[in-house]
Amino acid sequence: MPPAATPLTAPTRQARRARAAVAALFLTNGAVFFNVVPRYPQIKADLGVSNAVFGTALAGYSIGALLAGLLAGAAIRRFRSARVAAFGIVVTTVATLAIPFVPNWVVFGAALFVVGALDAVVDVAQNAHGLRVQRLYGRSIVNSLHGVWSIGAVLGGLMGSAAAGLSIPLTLHLSISALLFATVAVLAYRFLLPGPEDAERSTEGQDFTGGDGRPAAPPIRREGRRPFSGPAVRMLAALGVLAACGALVEDAGASWGALYLSGLNADAATAGLAVVAFQTAMTVGRLTGDRVVNRFGQRTVARAGGALAAVGMGTALAMPSIAATLVGFALAGLGFATLVPAAMHTADELPGLPSGTGLTIVSWLLRGGFLLSPLLVGLVADLVSLRVGLLSVVVAGIITIVLARVLVNRTPA
Repeated sequence: MPPAATPLTAPTRQARRARAAVAALFLTNGAVFFNVVPRYPQIKADLGVSNAVFGTALAGYSIGALLAGLLAGAAIRRFRSARVAAFGIVVTTVATLAIPFVPNWVVFGAALFVVGALDAVVDVAQNAHGLRVQRLYGRSIVNSLHGVWSIGAVLGGLMGSAAAGLSIPLTLHLSISALLFATVAVLAYRFLLPGPEDAERSTEGQDFTGGDGRPAAPPIRREGRRPFSGPAVRMLAALGVLAACGALVEDAGASWGALYLSGLNADAATAGLAVVAFQTAMTVGRLTGDRVVNRFGQRTVARAGGALAAVGMGTALAMPSIAATLVGFALAGLGFATLVPAAMHTADELPGLPSGTGLTIVSWLLRGGFLLSPLLVGLVADLVSLRVGLLSVVVAGIITIVLARVLVNRTPA
């Protein structure tokens, strides 16, 4: 049975303004980099490189994110999540301005390395601040923030596509983007929450039990000398695996959907609908996910989502057709919409860890999943077939069902 609903008081004016401000940061964070992505064909042509070389340069983004991601916790403790998120976005917009001036693919990869590193730190900071606001609300709101990020990504992609279609010079296009989104970030900073990161933290109302009522991890004293005790390490490992499963499924929709549909004799326009179906369903799931999570709890929703994705994608792969594949990717996107925010929330609520540490580690493992997922699916596809490679989505769903017991099933009341 779902946990009993708890009477909620109306959020304060400060909480509402902080929620709007952190949502603006999520939207801006999604829009900044996705302004660049539609200009990749022009950048590749200007550099005069092959697909393999260009792909190597693009890897700079993920490498930068992995190497810098673990620094986010220290940055948050030193400067607080509000400053790191807001002004980190400003610095990121400035870093993108180097892209039009790169003389070769090595420098382009270095520029993406810097952008990826900054984005990793900003991502942890904005999630940390969003979870601060969520504690004031006493109910889940973080899924809607991730939904707003998806909207920002679509907005940035549309801006970049329009700029490319109108042949606007890359320098002018990215300058407009930088000015616009840096301004939004600075204005949002005024309304973010003040004070220390733990100001709103309370362990009252949380449920750290497993699905059968047994504790998933015993409480760990926050002031203890050994924050990384065995239970904490096991919890972080499980949460990291859950986040990596989310990354694997997202990458499957983004990287392999169109290729798989092409193998089913879909034309180019139809093949592109795979990622559209996946992202649309995920965005809808995130924008509506808070209501479902508040009603049934993160653990229950994650298990149901894992089952939905596994059954939907498994059926699509068992009976390959264009229509079934589109439905399968849509169900995978819907099923995994709330998993990554849930893993981040639970990691941030782990007692015994310095502020931002759990969130930083899980976010880092998430990015590791994004880096390794295409290699894993691609290897299986080359050895057997892409159809078998996409069984990774089914496996991710099953793993989620098993490991979801570590998730917090209720938000603080």
